[in-house]
Amino acid sequence: MAEPRTLTPDDAPLSGAAVVRAEQVGDAGIIDKIVLEAFGPGRFAKTAERLREGAVIEAGFVACLDGRAAGSVRLWRIRVGETPCLFLGPIAVERSERSEGLGAAMVQACIDQARSLGSAGILLVGDAPYFGRFGFARVDEALLPGPVDPARLLWLPMGHVAVAGPVMIG
Repeated sequence: MAEPRTLTPDDAPLSGAAVVRAEQVGDAGIIDKIVLEAFGPGRFAKTAERLREGAVIEAGFVACLDGRAAGSVRLWRIRVGETPCLFLGPIAVERSERSEGLGAAMVQACIDQARSLGSAGILLVGDAPYFGRFGFARVDEALLPGPVDPARLLWLPMGHVAVAGPVMIG
C-alpha cells in the first residue's frame, strides 16, 4: 500500500488538513456509506459494479479532511484480454466536500500505486474531461461484460500503450 499523502496547496484548493491514506480494515463501513450516498442503490445494476463483485482489491485509498473520512476509491485486479491491469472505482467523495480536490488526490494516489506495482495500466468507466487531465483516454478495444457507454470507458497506459479484448476479473 502507498504511504499517506498530505495534500499541499499546489495539489488542490483545500479548506482544511487533507490526507489521502491507504484504506484500513476498519474503514469498510464509512466507505460503504460514502459510496451509497454518492451513487445510490442503482450502482448495483451497473456493469462496472458487476465486474468488481468477483474481483480482488489491489489497493484502496481514503481521503480524510480534518481527520474525518470524506472520500474513497479502490483499484481492482482485472485483465483486458491477456493483459493484467487494474480497474479504478468507484471513486466517491461526500457531496459537501466535492470542491476540495479530494477526488483528484485519490486518482493520483491510484496512479502512483499502479506505477509502483508495475501495472500495465488502469481501466475505468468515467467522465473523459475529468479523467483526461490524468492521461486517461477512450479505449474502444476493451470489451466490458455488459452495457457501458463507449465514450466513458477510459484507459491510462503504463506498461502497455494499448489493450484489447474482453475485460475479466484477473
